Amino acid sequence: MPSHYSTDDEPKVKSVTAPKPTSRGGKMSDKQKADLTKHMEKMKKGGMSASEMKSHRMKLMGKMRKDPKMTPAKAHKMISK
Repeated sequence: MPSHYSTDDEPKVKSVTAPKPTSRGGKMSDKQKADLTKHMEKMKKGGMSASEMKSHRMKLMGKMRKDPKMTPAKAHKMISK
């Protein structure tokens, strides 16, 4: 047998570890939830459709979960850019 072949009986397999979970933020505070509800009422009165409202709400919630100090107004400005 050529010398460059391994003579070990066990196959060489790299150990696979699970990926580390990333920080995606926590839960929203009660104040944030109340502020978001008020913001969404304004959007509804402004003529936003149901599907637009759902999309907008999910975007706002994503921003607000990452930063506990984020308000709906700040998140709205970030999304609108």
